Amino acid sequence: MKGIILAGGAGSRLYPLTLVASKQLQPVYDKPMVYYPLTTLIEGGIREFCLISTPHDLPRFRQLLGDGSRFGVTIDYREQEKPAGIAQAFLIAESFIGKDSVTLILGDNIFYGGDAFGRAFGEFKSGATIFGYHVNDPERYGVVEFDANGQAISIEEKPKQPKSNYAVPGLYIYDNTVLDIVKNQKPSARGELEITDVNVSYLKRGQLRVQRLTRGFAWLDAGTSSSLHEASAYVQTIEKRAGVKIGCPEEASFRAGIMSLAQLEETTDKMPNCEYRAYLNDVVAEAKRLKNQK
Repeated sequence: MKGIILAGGAGSRLYPLTLVASKQLQPVYDKPMVYYPLTTLIEGGIREFCLISTPHDLPRFRQLLGDGSRFGVTIDYREQEKPAGIAQAFLIAESFIGKDSVTLILGDNIFYGGDAFGRAFGEFKSGATIFGYHVNDPERYGVVEFDANGQAISIEEKPKQPKSNYAVPGLYIYDNTVLDIVKNQKPSARGELEITDVNVSYLKRGQLRVQRLTRGFAWLDAGTSSSLHEASAYVQTIEKRAGVKIGCPEEASFRAGIMSLAQLEETTDKMPNCEYRAYLNDVVAEAKRLKNQK
């Protein structure tokens, strides 16, 4: 399965911060925002990535992430000259996707807790899998309606009168049929290729699976100034109390078996002295201790 990180957009909701750097390069506590979606997909075992952003911002993402080798993955880069909807990402990345299935994650979405995504990647065979997350303000999102048996029966984009409190977070899994669906899709009234229309197409075919995320799961949309601050505060609280880092792609790659202990140690040794390096040094030391006990 291939992975797409959509990190484009005009960044208008975070103005004037985005005059300095792309939204997805803004700090969420101690890491660039893009580290979090990258980590989420690596935790699920994704090894091949395509990052999509604006022509202006792509050089900065390349500078930050490189070819992905220090995380044990490969990263391709594609330009989105003009934002025209989330589903446009599949057309931009068509040659990258090839004949594979694909997961797309939005660059300003932060997830924490549980293994729902990893299990969904592992169990995926065909059709589409999306997720439902209970929110207080569903009118801001795509909303899933369920029947009495818990089956999805409708999806609406930002409805004025939501039929449920379950919003669709920014992570989607599709088989290769998604390319044909998007190619035959008409832009919405606002001139965009809507991801909700893609999901509705799969729903009409009886090929859409909606997994409801549990209460212990956290989804943060860091696309506004206030939510960016809230996300930073949340990450700081978890990291301070639990002693683990959220959104650490090097550790995620090691835990997923993508990167060896020797590779993790080599990568860590190249970092400057900082809290991030100190944390990974502890991860390496603990892994060595456990290895020696065997």
